[in-house]
Amino acid sequence: MVERRDRAPWRFFRHGSGSMSALVFATGAVALWSTNALVGKSLLASHPVSQVQFLQFVGATLVFAAIRLMSREKATAITASTALVPLAVGFIGLVGTMVLQYIAFASMPVIEANLVAYTWPLMVAAAVIAFENPRRPALLGLAAALGFVGVALVISGGRDRTWFPGDLAGYLCAFGSALCMAFYSVMVGRLAPSPDRLLLPSSLVGVALTLIWSAREGVAWPTGVDLALGLYLGAGPMGLGYYFWSRALKLGGSGKVAVIAYLTPIASTLLLTLSGERLTTTAIAGAVLVIGSCIAVGLERSEAENYV
Repeated sequence: MVERRDRAPWRFFRHGSGSMSALVFATGAVALWSTNALVGKSLLASHPVSQVQFLQFVGATLVFAAIRLMSREKATAITASTALVPLAVGFIGLVGTMVLQYIAFASMPVIEANLVAYTWPLMVAAAVIAFENPRRPALLGLAAALGFVGVALVISGGRDRTWFPGDLAGYLCAFGSALCMAFYSVMVGRLAPSPDRLLLPSSLVGVALTLIWSAREGVAWPTGVDLALGLYLGAGPMGLGYYFWSRALKLGGSGKVAVIAYLTPIASTLLLTLSGERLTTTAIAGAVLVIGSCIAVGLERSEAENYV
């Protein structure tokens, strides 16, 4: 009996360091991600998506390359078949999430696009219900369902009480961005390569694709403050944000860091509101459901992981 009572405290001391590091990395990711929509909104007001995305991928590539150069991890020989899955996960998670998110930002009210794009924790919860064996699937499912009801309220009540006040493609891209991030969050902790090795090739592909995209549009390039803000979006929210989040998932698991990560829509929505973005009462109710559901899902999954 004594041995059983001591098991939990010893397990805490054994894993406490890793869990604390995971929370620190997750908090860093949230702090950076919270500024993404606000800075992106200011740049998209005067520059096309292609240019903003090109600067982002350049900034992210510089960060991932610097981390890779400083890394002490030894390169291991891998075959084409074993490299394909990490490359696909990195491409979908980084390029898919960010390109679709910024198309959404440019096609609909940014504050609404931001809320819809941050439904990815609810999608992760749906994946847990479908493919794993959660302790309380009904509670998890109810929280996810209420979150998606909140999304419907955001879309229907955001502007002039009409459905889809922005371009329909924008809403589809916002959902697509959430799906990509959900897929990445589920998969990244299960892959052996370090985050920098996972994300650097994807960011290079992003640089190439967005350079071609922006060159085809043939407009003047940002300079001065706009150039610095574009590179910040790449080095901060995209580069360090993804790196910190990936490290957190590898160290602590998606459940333990979920509660911290799900605070992102709260902070980012607050910053957008302070910048002048507005939601109607109906959309605010939807935002509360989205954010509350994300936190509920995070608490449930964190409790489940601690129970095991």
